Amino acid sequence: MSESSTPSPPAAFSYPGHGPNARIGIAICHGFTGSPLSVLPWAEHLASQGYAVTVPLLPGHGTDWRQLARTRWSDWYRSFKAAYLELGRTTETCFVAGLSMGGAIALLTASRHNVAGVSVVNPGLSFYDRRVRVIGVLKYFQRTTLPIGEEQATAAVTNDGDYSRTPLAAVHELKKLFGAAARGLPKVTAPVQVFKSRTDAVVPPTSLALLRKGLGAHLTEVVDLHSSGHVATLDVDAPEIFAKSSAFFHALARQNTALETP
Repeated sequence: MSESSTPSPPAAFSYPGHGPNARIGIAICHGFTGSPLSVLPWAEHLASQGYAVTVPLLPGHGTDWRQLARTRWSDWYRSFKAAYLELGRTTETCFVAGLSMGGAIALLTASRHNVAGVSVVNPGLSFYDRRVRVIGVLKYFQRTTLPIGEEQATAAVTNDGDYSRTPLAAVHELKKLFGAAARGLPKVTAPVQVFKSRTDAVVPPTSLALLRKGLGAHLTEVVDLHSSGHVATLDVDAPEIFAKSSAFFHALARQNTALETP
């Protein structure tokens, strides 16, 4: 295989912004066993609108499942938080966003920091598999499991690394992260926009129920995605996600500017 045909490894994405929207920052978090590639079209769309955008590559991701097994949920959160804070230092208004597990990390960040708003796609806070209840013990007897797959998936395939197996130690960390994010929901004071696929084999409907209960009136918009699976940012409904999230960020940024004007 020639060098030119070798796919590039997953990497973080960053854009400084241009024009009037350069003062608006958006930090986006990818999902569990994924990489910035899964949200790259979203990030690139926002960048094309002039927003300053950052998508960090979380520890243990973009490599292989063995690396993931050695990381903790706090490592993932700290990596994203650092990217958000860095972006916040160079912009006037800063938002957080995320896909799947990235949605949980974005919400956890919003519960601990004064973000301007939150936009999440199929955010995870719960599991379909009931075995996760005993994952803390199960991981000592079973090292890995097969990843969750979607039948007739229509999302574009990305080369995120070798995650042909899912380490149960990492699933245990994911469970801890979901718990921390769920407990933090009542502390989120920023408006939250949620995109939810009607057909999602990865994140169960109970995650949205937890969001409704924990966020209350701060859950300002829920957008049904009729034609996409879990990784909706690479699927049929992606243009709707891009357009409506951009409008959400723009409206809140204008509102914040108006409030700050004497």
